[in-house]
Amino acid sequence: MVVRHSPNTHHITEQDIYIKAKKILNSLNKANYEAYLVGGAVRDLLLDKSPKDFDIATSAHPEEVNRVFSSCRLIGRRFRLAHVHFGREYLEVATFRAPHHKNDHSGGKTTEDGRITHDNVYGTLEEDALRRDFTVNALFYDLQTGDVLDHVNGMDDIHKRQLRLIGDPETRYREDPVRMLRAIRFVAKLGFTIHPDTERPIYALGHLLKDIAPARLFDETLKLFHGGQALKTFHLLRQYDLFQYLFPLTEHSLLLDEDDTFLDFIETALSNTDKRINSGKSTTPAFLFAVMLWDKLNAHFEYHREEGQPAYQAMHKATNDVFSEQVRSIAVPRRFSNVSRDIWMLQARFTHKDCRSALAFIEHRRFRAAYDFYCLRASAGQLPAEECDWWTRFQFASPEDQEAMCEPFKRPKKRRRHRKRKK
Repeated sequence: MVVRHSPNTHHITEQDIYIKAKKILNSLNKANYEAYLVGGAVRDLLLDKSPKDFDIATSAHPEEVNRVFSSCRLIGRRFRLAHVHFGREYLEVATFRAPHHKNDHSGGKTTEDGRITHDNVYGTLEEDALRRDFTVNALFYDLQTGDVLDHVNGMDDIHKRQLRLIGDPETRYREDPVRMLRAIRFVAKLGFTIHPDTERPIYALGHLLKDIAPARLFDETLKLFHGGQALKTFHLLRQYDLFQYLFPLTEHSLLLDEDDTFLDFIETALSNTDKRINSGKSTTPAFLFAVMLWDKLNAHFEYHREEGQPAYQAMHKATNDVFSEQVRSIAVPRRFSNVSRDIWMLQARFTHKDCRSALAFIEHRRFRAAYDFYCLRASAGQLPAEECDWWTRFQFASPEDQEAMCEPFKRPKKRRRHRKRKK
């Protein structure tokens, strides 16, 4: 049964709604379809946060949405969606979903263990609310009346600041194991607690993440660690035994990390990442993977060195080793893994401080990423702090000062041998 929370019981106003979302809602209503703002946008507005996305749910089927908007593009197979474009920007419009058993021939499929593989069964507003994952994500805002529609007691959970799955938690996690990762992300982002019934199955069902496509886990990993709460997320993932399914090599390193040296390195990196994101600076997934795999990279490097490989070849083989194993869990696109490789390979160049080498190095296109990683190592105590300081000063020094800084590191000139002329 739906509960309508009128405008005088909450503080969302029409002015809070993104103007392009209002255009879509009004156009769908004008075409005689139901349409509501839904999910994270409603939740965040109720929590006095700025929504990142303004998603819309409607009674119109994707093809019908496509007829209403000339700029619409239909995407997806497992979950068919409409994207309404405004230039380079687009907003997502989803049709109300229903339980799969409502119509066995309408596009819904699950595996024997209950995991959803196709999700194109269309239904009513109430059915859509019951199909959503967490109660706080199942609130609908009606632009026409200003009411918030609540079918699952989500408003109460907003006030309690708790995360609660809709329906039987184990069944819902088996339908889509990624919901466990979403639970961690929302707890870290919103500062909520997890309802005991929602929390309990996570410890036993983490292994289901092994069946999720590595490409999908890459996307989820970015959401987890690039949302401004990476450090808190990291600890929550380990608390609920989920981290091992994303970064098995890293988890193994941490289990062997008796003095917490590698743990300190990761925590320092994630804390720095949070500071960058929360101050509006950019980050790259390449840095995250360079950090997480650093310990295992060194172990493989030492192994190849002991096998008699020169340093450069040993490092090259080590980078191949760790990424070959990591991509079994998370499919890292080559445009990012190549940057991680460069960050690692360039670490050796920081030992060359003669001016010719140093000046060429700071012009390298990956210098900044490698330098940030080098200074991270210094911050975590893996290197003397003055090593990072030297390179920091060198970048901004005058040519004369650069020459003076390099003087102690000048390479001795090779003595030329004079051959005696044959008579």
